[in-house]
Amino acid sequence: MNYIHELGPLFHDVQMAAILPDGKTFPDCLPKATLQSIAEQYEQQKVQPGFDLKSFITEHFDLPPLVGSDFVSNPARSPEQHVEALWDVLTRKRDKKPAAQSSLLPLPNPYVVPGGRFREVYYWDSYFTMIGLRAQGRWDLIEKMVANFAYLIRHYGFIPNGNRSYYLGRSQPPFFSLMVRLLAEHKGPAVLVRYKPVLLAEYKFWMPIEEDSILSSGMAFEHFVNMGQDHILNRYWDAFDTPRPESYREDVELAMTSMQPSSALYRNIRAAAESGWDFSSRWFGDRTGFAGICTTDILPIDLNCLMWHLEDTILDCFKMTGDKKGGENFEEACVLRKEAINRFCWDKTDGFYLDYNFKTRMRTNCRTLAAMFPLFFKLASQAQADLVAEIIEKDFLKPGGLAATLLETGQQWDAPNGWAPLQWIAYVGLKNYGHDRLANEVRFRWIKTVESVYHKTGKMTEKYNVLNDSAHAGGGEYENQDGFGWTNGVYLGMKV
Repeated sequence: MNYIHELGPLFHDVQMAAILPDGKTFPDCLPKATLQSIAEQYEQQKVQPGFDLKSFITEHFDLPPLVGSDFVSNPARSPEQHVEALWDVLTRKRDKKPAAQSSLLPLPNPYVVPGGRFREVYYWDSYFTMIGLRAQGRWDLIEKMVANFAYLIRHYGFIPNGNRSYYLGRSQPPFFSLMVRLLAEHKGPAVLVRYKPVLLAEYKFWMPIEEDSILSSGMAFEHFVNMGQDHILNRYWDAFDTPRPESYREDVELAMTSMQPSSALYRNIRAAAESGWDFSSRWFGDRTGFAGICTTDILPIDLNCLMWHLEDTILDCFKMTGDKKGGENFEEACVLRKEAINRFCWDKTDGFYLDYNFKTRMRTNCRTLAAMFPLFFKLASQAQADLVAEIIEKDFLKPGGLAATLLETGQQWDAPNGWAPLQWIAYVGLKNYGHDRLANEVRFRWIKTVESVYHKTGKMTEKYNVLNDSAHAGGGEYENQDGFGWTNGVYLGMKV
């Protein structure tokens, strides 16, 4: 055994007994001896009278601190000054060789973590953190973080959810091409050529089959789904179909209430975790409740827009290197993906972009802010953008910003919660199509919410209640976290 989550009975017993309130804590611990010896001692001692599991854990493991737990907020600081002071708190120096049997995957350059329980770098979080770093001219740190993600792709073949061993089955929304484009704003277009091999490697992870004739129409392999007529779309997926180590008890208990085979349920949960929207009613399809989650059946509108951007970025790389044939292939890929997005995800009746369930061959009935991604990437027509903007203003715009969805389910990626990355995507998307008044209203309300909570609590948090800034944002498997990387980034980006 190499990692704590491979401890077998000991890991199961600790997580199911909730010895540590947050399920992520135990996998992040550092063992004080070899895991093999600790496991052997556990088997010997657990049957003895008076055995205390929590005492055993604290005796044999060092518990990880929360990031920023010793940071004292200064109420005299403005929010901008608060964030500037936090960069050093949230920035990790390059990782040295980790302690034996640590779950941390070391990175060669400094990086910014979100904060709180999130002690490692997170993939899609980091793009929005970079928005704030750009606003404050921290190009040095942006460049080092892009280099770290390139290192992960070269080393593992993809960017894991975070740099922990228990995340090695999945990635997160593919924002690497946006990070490279962001860096190119400062360093020049040669950055694209430098990262071309890495961009191609990430593309291979999401598109593992080059010839769509290998799969018949409607068939899927990992992240890849053949929709027929040369149309390929992507879904979220995880290489494993077991409980997530960081949320082990929650997954096992959900399996007890689900009609799905446990392996299918776990895969769907893990795929939703790859989406970053963990969890939301958008993954429930037309089934009722979390136990019916069917993420791997769903072709998400946001993921496929991100894949279009990756293809478009690689196309520009080929143009810059004079590779006409390679460029033609990716030019065709961009055209076909845009066609597929509008064919499968645009609902003419609804006037809105929706996820598509390729198993039922129907769009889902869940409206979400993911519909703003085609506007962010300028993939919508003006008429489509106008219809989307109308619904955004009528249904999603709340006193504190934009709600992630229109349903209140108790899941953290549903109403009444608002999230920084989605505010940014919507804000830019609306500006792209001339809806400046609405974009600026989103910006004004979001900034007001973040500042209101900051002045009350001294914190920048992971998520916010956009219906009532006096109420806490809730839902999910853990408490609302303080820090917080992408909130800091979007706040600074909108204040510029």
